[in-house]
Amino acid sequence: MTRETDIVVDEAPVLFEERVAANGMRIGIATLNAPRTLNGFSLPMAHLLLEKLRTWATDDGVAMVVLQGAGEKAFCAGGDLHSLYQSMLAYRQAGHADIRQNAYAAEFFDVEYRVDYLIHAYAKPILCWGHGIVMGGGIGLMSGASHRVVTERSKLAFPEITVGLFPDVGGSWLLPRVPGNGGRFLALTGALLNPGDALFAGLADLHVAESHRGDVLDALLAAGWEADCNANHHHLTTVLQRFASEAAPGPLQRNAGLVDVLCDGDDLEKIVDRITAMESEDAWLQAAQKTLAAGAPGSARLAFALQARCADEPLADVYRLEYVAALHCAAHGDFAEGIRALLVDKDRTPQWNPATLSDASAAWAEDFFISPWPADQHPLADLEATPPERTPA
Repeated sequence: MTRETDIVVDEAPVLFEERVAANGMRIGIATLNAPRTLNGFSLPMAHLLLEKLRTWATDDGVAMVVLQGAGEKAFCAGGDLHSLYQSMLAYRQAGHADIRQNAYAAEFFDVEYRVDYLIHAYAKPILCWGHGIVMGGGIGLMSGASHRVVTERSKLAFPEITVGLFPDVGGSWLLPRVPGNGGRFLALTGALLNPGDALFAGLADLHVAESHRGDVLDALLAAGWEADCNANHHHLTTVLQRFASEAAPGPLQRNAGLVDVLCDGDDLEKIVDRITAMESEDAWLQAAQKTLAAGAPGSARLAFALQARCADEPLADVYRLEYVAALHCAAHGDFAEGIRALLVDKDRTPQWNPATLSDASAAWAEDFFISPWPADQHPLADLEATPPERTPA
């Protein structure tokens, strides 16, 4: 991987390079290159990454891929919300009623989800170096990689409730796989995960100190890569395990029993009431409690409903449903208001609509799942390949 000091200043949103290993096979390296925005995932990034990943997938000389972020602060802090906000304003000012008429949002979520799904389905090993902040769209990129590394400074979260969205990018499929009821808690509270919790939640595979990033690359360049993808997965695992270290249990793991009790059952109102009434001196729990209280009730409902719908569904179907729900959020949900309050006006006083969870009922949420396309005409209808089962690194 490229160290920050090695990166040549370049305005390209993604930097691509290929390193030749000792036996002549090559390693493809993709670096998200927007450190000033914490590598916020933009539409140009998505297009570039989709094209290059497809190219490397069919290049017999490329043994594996490394995905990383420029700078010391973040792998990827989420999607490019400013551009989405402008598209939502234009859509609403034009008085559109069809969610397909927000062309920018339709293209953004289409290409973003295609990149994420391609990573899940990739035959060749992909190492995602999840250093620093990894949130929202960053988790979408990281989650499907065959080998997901966190460092001592990694911070993961699904913070969408703070901006009126829901944990998308496959989050409706990922979060039900968090042990116990942890996935519900993370979606409702946007709670931060440290490296130990990322491993516990199944969102990362290995903890490696950031100081070893260059050493890992050197070892990868010396590895005996082959034409066989399965063998190369084993080679990458072997290299990473040489540098892996233990990560201390985090607050999600320490509070797993309480979280399970708080988020038990199928009644969202009761779950929210239990979290709201919780009394604890734990700073992590207190922060989660405050985020839920300030977050969009509609986002809580959508996140809860999507996890219930998607837990046992094929991943491709999950992306298709999230795509429809995301466009509805862009068209008439709280997404624009959440971005306005957090990033545009920065007054941090969003006027959520619906304002209460009782108004954001299960019946209210049903409208967000209505697709304007017949199934065979859905923009993501071609996501047909089944991602391979994950083999722990």
